[in-house]
Amino acid sequence: MSTNRKNLLKALGPGILFASTCIGVSHLVQSTRAGADFGYGLVAFIVLALLFKYPFFEFGSRYAAATKKSLLEGYLAEGKWVLWIYFLLSLFSMFTVTAAVTFVTAGMLNNLTGLTIDPTYVSGGILLFCTIVLAIGRYGLLDAMLKIVGTVLLVSTLVAFFASVAKGRVSPVEGFIPPEITERGSLIFIIALMGWMPTAVDLSTWNSLWAVEKMKQIGYTPKLKAVLFDFNFGYIVTAILAICFLTLGANVMYGTGIELSGNSTTFSDQVVTLFTSALGDWAYLIIATAAFSAMFSTTITVVDGFGRAMGETVRLLFFKEANPKRTYNGMILTVSAISFLFILLLAANLKDLVDLATIISFLIAPVIALINYRVITSKQIGEEFRPSKRLLLLAKSGIVFLSVFAIVYVIVYFFMG
Repeated sequence: MSTNRKNLLKALGPGILFASTCIGVSHLVQSTRAGADFGYGLVAFIVLALLFKYPFFEFGSRYAAATKKSLLEGYLAEGKWVLWIYFLLSLFSMFTVTAAVTFVTAGMLNNLTGLTIDPTYVSGGILLFCTIVLAIGRYGLLDAMLKIVGTVLLVSTLVAFFASVAKGRVSPVEGFIPPEITERGSLIFIIALMGWMPTAVDLSTWNSLWAVEKMKQIGYTPKLKAVLFDFNFGYIVTAILAICFLTLGANVMYGTGIELSGNSTTFSDQVVTLFTSALGDWAYLIIATAAFSAMFSTTITVVDGFGRAMGETVRLLFFKEANPKRTYNGMILTVSAISFLFILLLAANLKDLVDLATIISFLIAPVIALINYRVITSKQIGEEFRPSKRLLLLAKSGIVFLSVFAIVYVIVYFFMG
């Protein structure tokens, strides 16, 4: 094996963590719902979200490769007010996002084990487990664990996808009327779908934090090519799987009149049944395990990501001399505890909780996108690390795209009621 290829493989890790974060609610829940409710009608919206958000996630990895620092330090270098904006915006989303993914994971665990425990309390147990694992093992354990989980999920999803394509689409029930995309409820769902496709833009800071941790783990700084290879690998996987989940929803549920439940355990059973109807009953346990693994990997990366990002933000803003490990441990405990309170208050309807989280993420996306663009085009970045003119043009288009849809959402939500 050549030295270049070895270095590319050594750098793998942060991109897989990014993929693990994405392949949760946005894929298992939102993409499946998109296919089940609209068939293939929303493929273009998924592709557009993936395309126009790409630069802002890529900038996180690029910044780490260029400076050996996290994007948060880039925000601070542009001015303390920039980091304050990130801090305040993250407060609006971090607990809702963590609550949403954990609540779905609890439903998946109940479904896998056959338990009938209230998913609210199962969520508390999952958050406690994640907090303990991360406090003990931190990045190294997370990196190793999710490489295994990610492989299982990728293989099982692709098998289910090809099986559903070979089997063909189910016939619509008599009198089936497809929903209109222009209806208020449909527009709100589409914006929620794009809000977390592949994930929220503010999570771009996580790429840089994980890349920096990877550098510490392997003991050297990979070249820009290796860092971007790792990121692009993860991004391509998330894009492929988003289309796979939409296809499963479209082929197995569209036109059947079956509505996806707002109860997390019932919903989880529906999603697993969706897979097994494509593969056969023999695959139920395998798929249930894979679905839970997907959601658990998302939950633990979300707790780690918010804990790492907000811990570092708090340290940079208020306690520069503080021990980073202590701020990290304190923040993952805070994220888990307050997210559990959100679940206690908002868990009556899964769809509402997920939509709230995704919509908040979408509304703050243009601001984070603009900040990332500002940082990556600043004097902090050496000429050899700067994005191409084509990528910068895509980023400018992405800022316009995200801003327009945020405005559309406000109009739809407040003036079309």
